[in-house]
Amino acid sequence: MNTKPYIFIASLALLAACSSEKRGESESDVDSSTVAMASLEQIWATDSIVQTPESVLFDGTNNVLYVAQINGKSDEKDGKGGIGKIGTDGQIIDLNWNTGLNAPKGMGMYNGKLYVADLTEVVEIDMSNGKVLRKIPVEGSEFLNDITISGDGTVYVSDSNTKQITMIKDGQANKYFESPTRPNGLLAQSDGLLILDSGNLYKLDASKNLTKLAEGMYKTTDGIEEVAPGEYVVSCWDGEIYFVKEDGTVQKMLDTKDQKINSADIGYDAAKKIVYVPTFFKNSVVAYQLK
Repeated sequence: MNTKPYIFIASLALLAACSSEKRGESESDVDSSTVAMASLEQIWATDSIVQTPESVLFDGTNNVLYVAQINGKSDEKDGKGGIGKIGTDGQIIDLNWNTGLNAPKGMGMYNGKLYVADLTEVVEIDMSNGKVLRKIPVEGSEFLNDITISGDGTVYVSDSNTKQITMIKDGQANKYFESPTRPNGLLAQSDGLLILDSGNLYKLDASKNLTKLAEGMYKTTDGIEEVAPGEYVVSCWDGEIYFVKEDGTVQKMLDTKDQKINSADIGYDAAKKIVYVPTFFKNSVVAYQLK
């Protein structure tokens, strides 16, 4: 066998490696500039029959999606809203699973109960049958928007109009924190609370110290889901979705503003890395594979 071509190629590789060392580069440095570019690839979209979907919540136990449908104006108490159920394959199960709400938005699950932000109250629903168990009023609220629930069952809900974050524990609602501008997306962490507010991502620790983790996203930041420790997918209502890295840098993965397709409060299947996007005025839910 003629080994000269292989010797020649090996020599070139050695020269290239030496050249890289002289420039202060390494193989890992070069890879780091091209790796970790997250992307979204559409899997499916429902028919346009979902009534103004504002939020999607993935239920891994029952392998189903809950969808908050405003079905009217986002700030009116009209009784037209409700919660629908959609399969993880995009097939409609029951868009009238729960009815009679006003303008339902963010949702959270805990111990067999679904909690829904509904303008001025948090609605507690039995997940086994869709029946309302109770409604918890939030005094002074105007536009309750997103919900997150901590490991001990404490519910946190944002009010984008009054800038308040309310804590609900044992059925009692109390003011917890005032966010800088217009808080929306919330995500409970073991050591604090993440808050999306007008294009910025903040961390609120247990002592209520606020730290900015990321900035530069579109001003209508809406939903947030953790995909890895310190890494998040963030949606913006106007039609943008970002990947937020652990160092605070942000990468835009989707932009549908020109098509007038919204991307409101997203859901996420962590096991399959699927992002579920409610398109609001386009009346559909779209599933994307996160890569």
